Amino acid sequence: MRVVILGAGYAGVTLARRLESTLPPSVDLVVVDESDTHLVKHEVHRVIRRPSVADAIQVPLSELFDRATVRTDHVTEVDRDERRVHLASGDVLAYDYAAVCLGSTTADYGIPGVAEHGLPLTSVDDALAIREAFFDALGADSADGGSEAVHVVVGGAGLSGVQTAGELAALAREEGVDAEVTLLEQLDDVAPNFPPNFREAVRDELQSRGVSISTGTTVERATADAVETDRGRFDADVFVWTGGIRGTDAMAGDRPIVRKDLRLDTHTFVVGDAARAVDADGEPVPASASAALREARTVAANIARLVDYESANGDDFAPRLDPYRFEVPGWIVTVGEGTVAQLGPEVVTGAAAKAMKTAVGAGHLGSVGAVRDAVELVEAELRA
Repeated sequence: MRVVILGAGYAGVTLARRLESTLPPSVDLVVVDESDTHLVKHEVHRVIRRPSVADAIQVPLSELFDRATVRTDHVTEVDRDERRVHLASGDVLAYDYAAVCLGSTTADYGIPGVAEHGLPLTSVDDALAIREAFFDALGADSADGGSEAVHVVVGGAGLSGVQTAGELAALAREEGVDAEVTLLEQLDDVAPNFPPNFREAVRDELQSRGVSISTGTTVERATADAVETDRGRFDADVFVWTGGIRGTDAMAGDRPIVRKDLRLDTHTFVVGDAARAVDADGEPVPASASAALREARTVAANIARLVDYESANGDDFAPRLDPYRFEVPGWIVTVGEGTVAQLGPEVVTGAAAKAMKTAVGAGHLGSVGAVRDAVELVEAELRA
C-alpha cells in the first residue's frame, strides 16, 4: 500500500511526520515536492529586509523525516480516476491514498500588465527579487541626478501585502532614503477577511510606519512605471502583487471545494491553500498557515484510520472520519518593526505582539524537529 503526500509546505510536512508514527511499517510513504527544502512561508517577507533570515526559514527535507521517501520533482497532474500522480521527470506514482498539499500560486485575474510587471512573494527568491528591485530603483534615481522619492506600490492588502509594505517602508528608513510606499486594496479595508478590531489595529500600524493606504481601489492595468486604477494612476518604480491566489497547474488552476472531512474523493484529500474548505460548522476556512497545520492533523488521523481499515480487509463498515472544525486562537501580522496580534477578542501590539510572532515561527520549526533553525529565527526576529 502506498500513501503519497504532494507538497512539503506546512500541511505536507505536518501530515507526513504524523503519518510516519501512525502508519504500519509495510505502508510506503512518499513525499513529493519540487524543492528539497521546507519553507516557513509566513516569514518569507523578512528576507526583503534581512536576507540572512533565509537560512533560518529553509529546512532540508532530508532532516525532517525518518521513514518517508522524499522525491524532488514537480507534480504536473493528479489523475484521481486512475489514482496516478504524474511528475515532470516522466515518472508516474500510483497511490492508494493521496493528500494534495501543493498550496496555491499568485493569481493575476487577467489584469493587463500584472503578470509582466507585478513581483510576487511566494519564495525566498521572490523576496530577494523585490529587495533587488528596490535598490535598483534607488540606483536609477541617483543616476538620473534626481532627488524625488522612490515609488513603491503593493497590490493587495491581505496579510502578505501588509507585511510586504511594512518591510519595504522599514527598509527605506534603514537606508535613509525617501520612499513612498502605497498599499492598494479593492475591498474597503486592509486585512479584509479578519475581525474589525484587528483590521483597525493593522491600519493604524501601517500608517504609523509611513505606509499610505488606498482601499476601495481596483487595479486595472500595470505598466513598467505605474499602476493604473479606477481611482487614478500610481507611480511605481517597484510594483509587488499579492492580490490573490489560485490553484497550481497540477490542479488545473483550481482550488476545489472539499467536504468537511477534507476529502475530494474516497482516496484523495486536499489540504491547506490547495483547496477551499468548508468546516464541520459550514464555515469557510481562510487560506492561512494556521488552518493548514490544523487541517493536516485531521487528515493524518483520517488516513491512518482508512489504512487500518483496509489492512484489516475492510470487511466491516467503512470507518467514520473526523470532520475538520476551524478553530484558530488568533492572528498575527508584522508591519516592519511593528507587530499586531489578536488572541481571542483582544488585540495586542508592541513588544508582547512581537514575542507572540517570534514564538509562532520558532514553535513551528521546533515542532518539525528543526531546533537549530528555530533558534536562528528567534535571534533574527529579535534583531528586526
